[in-house]
Amino acid sequence: QVQLVESGGGLVQAGGSLRLSCAASGSTFSINVMNWYRQGPGKQRELVADISRGGTTNYLDSVKGRFTISRDNAKNTVYLQMNSLKPEDTAVYYCRARGLSSSMRAFDTWGQGTQVTVSS
Repeated sequence: QVQLVESGGGLVQAGGSLRLSCAASGSTFSINVMNWYRQGPGKQRELVADISRGGTTNYLDSVKGRFTISRDNAKNTVYLQMNSLKPEDTAVYYCRARGLSSSMRAFDTWGQGTQVTVSS
């Protein structure tokens, strides 16, 4: 069973930075796409960024130029560097990973979420 553990959330002033981490543990054979989603108060969950195993990235328009997604395949970890944070970035941030377990079964796993609060 594959599990994801997020860390790095917190309270920051507008214009500040935070770095989120999400580490996968368990019986992974390979992790393909890794994503960061967020869900703000009273809003639907939205895709913030994703990264393929080869490093191809995609971003939500509102975070382009401010957020950077990266991954360390050796550590099965994905990161989200968030700069120039705005109050509208306040949300619970979730990571997601899809791939194959060591028993060659496909998995699609979510983390428990980490709160990011940006004060004005």
